[in-house]
Amino acid sequence: MVKLGIDTFEQPVNQSALNAGWTPQGKVTGISLLHESGTGGGPKYGYPAQMPLASVNGVNLLDNLTYWQDRDGNDVASVGYFRTRFSSGVTVQLSATRHAGLMHYTYPSSSEKHVLVDLSHYLPHPTRSWDSQFYAGGEIEIQPNSTIYTGYTSIANGWNLGPPVTVYVCGEFDSTPDQAKAFNGRNTFPVGRHFRTFDNGTTPEPTFQGSSARAGPQNNRVGAIFSWNGTDGNSEVKSRVGISFMSVDKACAYKNEELSSWDIETTAQTARDEWNRDVFSKIRVSPDGNQTRLALLYSSLYFMHLIPSERVGENPLWENEEPYWDDFYTMWDLFRNQVSLWHLIQPSYYESMIRSLIEMFKNEGFMPDGRSGNYNGLVQGGSNADNVLADAYVKGLRGKINWTEGYAAVKKDAEVLPFFDQNPVDPQGSLKEGRSALDDWIPLGYVSADRNTRAVSKTVEYSLNDFAVAQIAAGEEPGDYDLYMRRSAGWQLSWDPEASARNFTGFVMPRFANGSFHKSYNITNCGDCNWSDESYEGTAFEYSFVIPHDVERMIELMGGSYLFESRLDYVFQPNTSGVDLGVNGLGITTINNIADEPDFGTPYLYNYLNKQYKSVERSRQLATDFYFNASNGIPGNSDAGALNCWLVWQMLGLYPIVTTPVYLIESPWFDDINITVNHDRTLRIRAEGLDDGDGRKGYYVQSVSINGQVWNKNWFEHEDAGGIMTEGGEILFELGAEQKVWETGDVPPSPGHIVLDENEWR
Repeated sequence: MVKLGIDTFEQPVNQSALNAGWTPQGKVTGISLLHESGTGGGPKYGYPAQMPLASVNGVNLLDNLTYWQDRDGNDVASVGYFRTRFSSGVTVQLSATRHAGLMHYTYPSSSEKHVLVDLSHYLPHPTRSWDSQFYAGGEIEIQPNSTIYTGYTSIANGWNLGPPVTVYVCGEFDSTPDQAKAFNGRNTFPVGRHFRTFDNGTTPEPTFQGSSARAGPQNNRVGAIFSWNGTDGNSEVKSRVGISFMSVDKACAYKNEELSSWDIETTAQTARDEWNRDVFSKIRVSPDGNQTRLALLYSSLYFMHLIPSERVGENPLWENEEPYWDDFYTMWDLFRNQVSLWHLIQPSYYESMIRSLIEMFKNEGFMPDGRSGNYNGLVQGGSNADNVLADAYVKGLRGKINWTEGYAAVKKDAEVLPFFDQNPVDPQGSLKEGRSALDDWIPLGYVSADRNTRAVSKTVEYSLNDFAVAQIAAGEEPGDYDLYMRRSAGWQLSWDPEASARNFTGFVMPRFANGSFHKSYNITNCGDCNWSDESYEGTAFEYSFVIPHDVERMIELMGGSYLFESRLDYVFQPNTSGVDLGVNGLGITTINNIADEPDFGTPYLYNYLNKQYKSVERSRQLATDFYFNASNGIPGNSDAGALNCWLVWQMLGLYPIVTTPVYLIESPWFDDINITVNHDRTLRIRAEGLDDGDGRKGYYVQSVSINGQVWNKNWFEHEDAGGIMTEGGEILFELGAEQKVWETGDVPPSPGHIVLDENEWR
């Protein structure tokens, strides 16, 4: 739950880092306990906060422009530990537990020692007000003659336009301050500047209130300043803070129980031990001397485990015994391959997440496509929690999941139009939850370009969503299966066989409600590719490849295997992109954009031609070209770990086809990999002949065997070979330099294969 870190402001505004708090060069405005990780979009969290100050001369505690700090040198970060040094000379060290944070501040021997506790601090959106967060109230109380303070803060709005989130705080210092003063001050909505409040051109000043301060009827900002006189010869101040969404008492209990030691190395080591036990030990590789690969693998595992946030016992919305999770940011990102890896290596957590999603449906009406701050939103395309549940269902995850209720949840997504919510980014589409274009989808079979936004991408996503519903219906409500399978072919109704671009013909295209196609639509350029455009974060050229449940029909519509392969080759040619990708594709000039989720599976489509060696070549080239052991080591936003997880699968030599039990066989990066699957089973992946010292040769597959059985297909299913992904076993690769067509068996299945007759649909 706690993700302790610095909050910064960088100019020009670093749009890609609004949600994280940390920016490479930004000025530090505070140190807060709640954050997202690796997401784009508007900000969320950045509270509750502290800030160490070496002086309060000229400081207005209500205006952090008067005390924000540059950093000297580079930040230092490792699992469970962070360190930075301010230009004031204060060194900050941080560590954390699941519900509490530990802060060590070391001041210059000649400086003053102050710690500001600001309960109105949050991450703003400095360029637009409508989805910036804002302070909605708070309270702070300093215990008499004590080192402890308690209180709460309520912060509203942000990325998903959510209601106020109330977080209770219990903080403690390791020594009694010589002076402690609570304050409040006028609150005005911050527009365009970082946290600063304005009132007709003036900045309000704090009013000191003694030992406590409340927001009051004017919703004043609240905080406290703690000061030590420095005569004790100690230049260090330590602080530990527990938080809870439930109560101050719970926040104090977390602080006391989880941070029984003030020692930061002890706390950091405990965090490392937990990460090693629960995450890193799940995939163990032979140390081949390539430290870069090891760093990439384990850093990627780290980032794909930061959100969603486990908040079991911290649900302020309803009471029951079911687990609770938050910060699904978003399903659109993580359903592509992340959930499939959680299924294997984190089955307990994954089951807990799915139970939580179903509880959200039961208590709030819909499962989320995105969720943060205990509130659903935003929906980028389809209802992609459907895909998450289906992927778990077809791979046999049961446990304590109530699949009757799970099916009710996905069926509601498929049938019930959500209430329209007003969101400035998309005047036509409801973005909170559900499928906002069912008014097109159900009667037309596609999403129309004149009545709804993002028609191309929504049509493609709704098709996969209904395929997902059908997979659960097959076991839970068989009478519904045919209906949703038929609807899963709706993407074919948006296929314009006459649309042409770059000497290729036939694409998914915007189609109007009267049945005509948008003939002038630019197939290789989606404009801003955003909420109000006709295709979201991908062009029609790209989305024409994103039909994982029916690749067979996709190949047919592209003119057959030869033309399909030619088109697939083309999207990886340099300087073919027609879009300025910006931060979501740094250095990428191909149509295929590996920095964005819709294109994750495209490099692997050669498997469907029984030319697996080309999948290996394309995907390996993308990984080596765009992933590095550096602070800019991924080609775009991490997107809650989605980009990192793509790399993990690449290194394992496998790739999952979501909503199906199929895994494509690729090529591993290590000669011996041991994966803990299904709680306590071991899947071993061995590679004989692996040698890619020149960066190109030695990783092509020559042959594969699974559990001792010679395997002639470039894919397998979850339960194949005696349950390879449930009971474990061994996948043995023979690798070499030859680009070899080794597979002689069937191509991967297209379980959603339908040749759709539009007249039958109507």
